[in-house]
Amino acid sequence: MVYYGFAFFCLATIANAAVSPKSLNSDISIVIHNDLLEAESPLSGSGILVLDARPWQEATESCQKLGGTLWGTESSYRDIRNGLDYLVFQGKYTRSQRFWTASDHRKLSTIDTNGRVNKASAKEKLPVLCTQSAPLSNSTFQDISAQWQVTVHSNDEYLTGFRDRFSFRFLGIRYAKKPRRWDYAKSYRGTGKKASALNYGSDCTQGTTGSEDCLFLNVWTPYLPKSNKVRKSYLKPVMLWIHGGAFIGGTGSDPTFDGSNLASRGDVVVVTINYRVGTLGFLALDDGKTNGNYGLADQTTALEWVRRNIQDFGGDPDRVTIFGQSAGAASVRALLASPVAQDKFAGAIMQSNLGGLAYGTTFSKYYTIAQEMDVVGNAILNETKCTDAASPVECLRKLPASTIANLADSARYLVVDGVYLQISELDLTNPASTANVPLMIGMMRDDDAAILGYPRVGETLKSFLNESDLPDSVVPSQLFPVPSTANATLDIFNTSSRIATDAIFRCINKATAHTGSRNHIFPDIFYYEFNRSYQMPSWSPNAPVCNAPITDEFPNGDPSQEYFKCHSGELFYVFGSFRRQGLPFRDELDLPFGQYVLDSWASFARVARPTPDLAFLKARGYYNTTREIEANGPWESFRKESQLRLLQWPSGMRDLDELEQCRALKLPLNYFDS
Repeated sequence: MVYYGFAFFCLATIANAAVSPKSLNSDISIVIHNDLLEAESPLSGSGILVLDARPWQEATESCQKLGGTLWGTESSYRDIRNGLDYLVFQGKYTRSQRFWTASDHRKLSTIDTNGRVNKASAKEKLPVLCTQSAPLSNSTFQDISAQWQVTVHSNDEYLTGFRDRFSFRFLGIRYAKKPRRWDYAKSYRGTGKKASALNYGSDCTQGTTGSEDCLFLNVWTPYLPKSNKVRKSYLKPVMLWIHGGAFIGGTGSDPTFDGSNLASRGDVVVVTINYRVGTLGFLALDDGKTNGNYGLADQTTALEWVRRNIQDFGGDPDRVTIFGQSAGAASVRALLASPVAQDKFAGAIMQSNLGGLAYGTTFSKYYTIAQEMDVVGNAILNETKCTDAASPVECLRKLPASTIANLADSARYLVVDGVYLQISELDLTNPASTANVPLMIGMMRDDDAAILGYPRVGETLKSFLNESDLPDSVVPSQLFPVPSTANATLDIFNTSSRIATDAIFRCINKATAHTGSRNHIFPDIFYYEFNRSYQMPSWSPNAPVCNAPITDEFPNGDPSQEYFKCHSGELFYVFGSFRRQGLPFRDELDLPFGQYVLDSWASFARVARPTPDLAFLKARGYYNTTREIEANGPWESFRKESQLRLLQWPSGMRDLDELEQCRALKLPLNYFDS
């Protein structure tokens, strides 16, 4: 996953007296029917803010402090019915609960969860419905005016974030002190002062951008408790995202990963993090002290911050799911293996984890420090003329960070350092060596088609495979036939991308699921393959092969036709972020499919399975996902070779494919048993 920079247009700076749950003496919940349609949604005005019980006058004043008013009874009960139904489903209120609403003809009014309007005495203490009029935000605009700001006391800091239409947003929260280069980061503790969480922190140094002071995280939440004594059942599951970028780039601030829709529709707390990348994040030297894995250690430090503090943002520290894509999935895999991290999360999702052959090998199999020195460490010391220095690491520390980040070689490798990683790969034969948590794992159907180079005109299949470090022994073969069309170069690409996808993605992921299930390493495993994608316009190296074909009827692409379903093509669906970035729906299925995918990922975080509870879906009014499950069944766990969820519209369980091809590549289902 490659990151391209962007900028927010901000309208205000931190206010002196932002409202807080403590100042209101109330939990604050944003309840809205989020259908992912953003501005054009007929339900975008259905949002309400829910506050704890209080007398009418205090209720009125509390809504005003939040920049709104009491929700008006002249508004449509139909718009908020699903929100009230969900409050009942959660067990927070009974079906007959009354809430303060705006006065009706000078009479104090309430509404109950059935929509009945009643009168009440001003002295009664009732929970409150306030208008939620905060504006929508998107990838280029956010309104951080004082009226939308909110302060939370956490980690001995008074952190001021803000809310938009769908969630509370706390951006650029420091989780670790600025680290000394090639030292492990130390957790950050506040000093009792105010701190802004209105804008993202700096990215970690990469290319010509970023900073070494970059260990920040971001939080999106639909719920803020008034104190840390909140009832456990009110806390939301947490989803901590680890970005990809081949361990040389990326950021938790990428707008693709904006957590607002996932938090709102999924009813979860979303956290995204930065971690050090490239040589600045992963260099290991054979000096006995520069042991590598600094970026992985940063991820662990961020997890520790979440465990200590996420309850202040409405999250349950005992229900943290780590999820990541590409190098982020490799990070999840390493954290499953890491004795330092294993007790810090309750679930894991690996999206397009790499391994197997060619460049993918080192994402799942880790070098020793001596091997890393041979592969890249010595080259870095030679290029920087630090080889003969009394202390090579001190020599490197004297160089500008941008110089290190732009060397010809990058130390992007996870290594066996003896602390964060003690073995060369995830052990799928010994349950005691691996985090015992539910696992989701899967890939895009044609994952490597976005990464593999494109053949030159006139090049042969064998020569192109050799150049790509892929085995040519499997061709020509009935297992990997070469199409015969008028475009011979595309024919070669078609076959080679299939081989590369099997060799680097599909075989390693299937073998992980198979051996992990057979040896009872994980309580449950759910395996998937995307057969529908929406490629990121900012990252599509082999364009247009990863894009749905454009026709007169479908000017934005026709997903019903055949095209490559490529690396990163699931991200807009998982985060529900296509409309936030102004991207069009290509057909009438993009929206329900996106709803189903987001609902499945959030369900895994909530209940450790990707099939949402039908009662949950009914309460929230998520009818497209309800119909999909009723028509095509639940997502079954991986207990035999047929348990793959093919993610398309409609979705369904399918047999595993490419088994013979993986055997030919010497990456069979039992690969990890040997």
